[in-house]
Amino acid sequence: MLVEVAAAVIERADGAFLLAQRPAGKVYAGWWEFPGGKIHEGESPRGALARELHEELGIELRLAYPWITRVHAYAHATVRLHFFRVLQWTGDPHPRENQAFLWQRLQAPIAEPMLPANAPVLASLALPLEYAISDATNLGRDVFLQRLERRLKGGLQLIQFRDRDLPEREKLAQSAITLAHRHGAKVLMSGGPAIADGVHFPAAELMALRERPNRGLAAASCHTRAELERAMRLEIDFAVLGPVKATASHPGAQLLGWEGFAEIARGASIPVFAIGGLRLEDLHEARSAGAHGLAMMRGSWS
Repeated sequence: MLVEVAAAVIERADGAFLLAQRPAGKVYAGWWEFPGGKIHEGESPRGALARELHEELGIELRLAYPWITRVHAYAHATVRLHFFRVLQWTGDPHPRENQAFLWQRLQAPIAEPMLPANAPVLASLALPLEYAISDATNLGRDVFLQRLERRLKGGLQLIQFRDRDLPEREKLAQSAITLAHRHGAKVLMSGGPAIADGVHFPAAELMALRERPNRGLAAASCHTRAELERAMRLEIDFAVLGPVKATASHPGAQLLGWEGFAEIARGASIPVFAIGGLRLEDLHEARSAGAHGLAMMRGSWS
């Protein structure tokens, strides 16, 4: 039996998120989970989320972005969890079903025991909302490194080093990695070599991949649902999907638009970044369409 569940990652402005402890009398009593509950027949996942948050925590939902969907088989049932990231609500969360709850930070020891279906979500939650793609080919090496340092000082956390045809590519990549590590950021290499914190696979390489690399982060570019399904089966950490809008790096490419992006990304079990002609001001629309965040080349360095 497949049980449909709506689950909330309720996030404060300071980065903490809410965990609830299952009360006595329920299966897995005493275990920690993200708040939420079963989706009733005829309910939408978002409608169920709003009802559950009112019933469990006494808050009224204002802004929630669809995020990832995870399936987990327990001994008593198989659940499909529709996760939302909840950023705005009214009222102060308080237990209405005699359950304990706490505000958790990713940097702190995680409350235990954590429900198995919820634990893998923490790794996805740790991903930042921006995935910056190197553009040294157009900017020039020195300008790129200057802008990279400026963005790192401003909090940039995740970079893909692309620039595949650049002379002395590995030397520049190593400079970028050293700079990123100095600021606590991570760099993924597109097309190798494995000198960074992980690898980013273009779509063609993704489709030929037999298994996920066993070290570092793994990401992949996708343009179709079939490619995204491949990334999910391989348990790639996250995908980049597009192009959403026209982009100079891929002239003439078939554009997804936000409706096309949402259709392909719907129900994805891994975070999906939107890409293609995007700027930071597109973040709300991207997340409303189910994106984890934005992957940008020119938008990250302008």
